[in-house]
Amino acid sequence: MAAAQAGAQVTNDMIGKDAATTNDVLSSGLGTQGQRYSPLTDVNAKSINKLVPVWSMSFGGEKQRGQQSQPLIHGGKMFVTASYSRIFALDAKTGKKLWKYEHRLPEGIMPCCDVVNRGAALFDNLVIFGTLDAQLVALDQNTGKVVWREKIDDYSAGYSYTAAPLIADGLLLTGVSGGEFGVVGRVEARDPKTGKMVWTRPVVEGHMGYKDGKENGISGTTNATWPGDTWKTGGASTWMGGTYNAKTGLAYFGTGNPGPWNSHLRKGDNLYSTSTVAIDVKSGQIKWHYQNTPNDGWDYDGTNEFVVFDMDGKLMGGKADRNGYFYVNDATTGKLVNAFPFVTKTTWANGIDLKTGRPNFVPENRPGDPTGAGGDGNKGKSVFAAPGFLGGKNQMPMAYSPKTNLFYVPSNEWGMEIWNEPVTYKKGAAYLGAGFTIKPLYDDYIGALRAVNPKTGKIEWEVKNEAPLWGGVLVAGDLVFWGTPEGYLKAADAKTGKVVWQFQTGSGIVAPPITWKEGNDQYVSVVSGWGGAVPLWGGEVAKKVNFLEQGGSVWTFKLAK
Repeated sequence: MAAAQAGAQVTNDMIGKDAATTNDVLSSGLGTQGQRYSPLTDVNAKSINKLVPVWSMSFGGEKQRGQQSQPLIHGGKMFVTASYSRIFALDAKTGKKLWKYEHRLPEGIMPCCDVVNRGAALFDNLVIFGTLDAQLVALDQNTGKVVWREKIDDYSAGYSYTAAPLIADGLLLTGVSGGEFGVVGRVEARDPKTGKMVWTRPVVEGHMGYKDGKENGISGTTNATWPGDTWKTGGASTWMGGTYNAKTGLAYFGTGNPGPWNSHLRKGDNLYSTSTVAIDVKSGQIKWHYQNTPNDGWDYDGTNEFVVFDMDGKLMGGKADRNGYFYVNDATTGKLVNAFPFVTKTTWANGIDLKTGRPNFVPENRPGDPTGAGGDGNKGKSVFAAPGFLGGKNQMPMAYSPKTNLFYVPSNEWGMEIWNEPVTYKKGAAYLGAGFTIKPLYDDYIGALRAVNPKTGKIEWEVKNEAPLWGGVLVAGDLVFWGTPEGYLKAADAKTGKVVWQFQTGSGIVAPPITWKEGNDQYVSVVSGWGGAVPLWGGEVAKKVNFLEQGGSVWTFKLAK
């Protein structure tokens, strides 16, 4: 049976059932809806004191930096990506290395926020992942040999790729990274067996979509919400990847900040930047969108994951946005159902109007126009804004438990001094038009894992952390697992937040844990390796964590007999 399973090809049906099956992890998010929930209960509050490491595997070499990958498990193998566009196949029970592939990266790649990779996708006999020079590579799961390779876009223009691809209705769905370089965000669908393009859908208004090589309509209406030619370098990169629900037939992608950061250069809402975009997988058409931060002037992005869940018998999606607000939208129509802050301070807006869906902006807390009143032509009025641009939540994925009906959100409390500067677009150059300094809001903590009730907006409990939280979350039965930059993998009671276990991995954790069962044993794994955006962009916050050591390894645990 084990041999048969080892040779079993990953089917679309298997991926659709990934959230309910416990002997494998076939997709990023432990299911295409992104809930990161496992029904496994062998490891629980009573047994967890017996949870011990069974193996650790180093990625090796001098290529450390941030390790943000979520491993996948299939046929007794673990597939895990690493910094600098590497991928490893390991024996899931022992950690023995079976093969590795190191992508040859050219000089001149321009990743905004470290040389990270967030994971792979499995389909048929392939494992597929993206690279920092904006390519997709499909490898044979058994041998590691390249089966196909396709270029996403031109890395010299600022494009890159860091997300885990998504398999939805038999298609391979990917986005693009590079929002700080004036790229144009989009979602693409390919045949996962061959890499052949099926459709592409831009998420900046005015750009043409294509399906089967033919024009498939522009996105939105040209110049409706972008002035002049600003839409041509509009940003809105889809750098976090997406989620999918088979009942709606929709893939949900968050879109990033518009380019440039200086919002006075692009007056208007700037669709579809800083939004959730729902795309019909069969047609490649946008069915609905919801914009979290119209005319974003703070780099609040909107790429955070849209997690589909059931609320009162209806399909909803939850999103903890960079801008500090948690949103609940109808997953079928996009209608806003609830919105509330999940951090303690939001200065850019003082609430979200549930009738119109629009934020109640605080105009004086938008960075000033360098060429307008109060500007000197070189620098606009500086404002203090919270959250800081690194967000109330950033790339670290949250989890949802259908047992507690709560979301578990890794959140951060910080603000920033931010000001605008003149800027013009140049291919391959940073396209910001802003300066900033990140500052912590409180002396005793920055990060907090929060249990959020999507119906009431109540924070049911929190566990504070001195350093920012930058790793994702897993719910397994009645436990919540998450990692900290200080190196700890932690577990808490999902109902009360009481921490019941922790283990020091030797480097900061900026990745989401997984769990699965093989034979009679439940395993828990997490990738450890400090890095990502915080040490690169974090200002005063970066100084608080500069003692943390880099690393690159996978830790795997099970209950001692």
